[in-house]
Amino acid sequence: MNSAQKKRFKAQAHSLKPVLTVGQSGLTESVLKELEITLDTHELIKIKVRADKEQRIQIRDQIITESQAELIQSIGQILVIYRKNPDK
Repeated sequence: MNSAQKKRFKAQAHSLKPVLTVGQSGLTESVLKELEITLDTHELIKIKVRADKEQRIQIRDQIITESQAELIQSIGQILVIYRKNPDK
């Protein structure tokens, strides 16, 4: 993904609300299943990660690895990721 595409996705994501929240329990199996469903439906999503900085980085990396999505932006507790749905 080039920088122009990322810039366009950042602009689109600005008005989005977080559709998924990762809480104290971390990245559980049910959160991962919901992540897959949400990515298939919306492609571009915001995720709120409620954890300290080190844990947020680990969770962010795990989300990217598990979902095979592209990280668009990470600011504080908010992640913006994108994964193209091949069925669309």
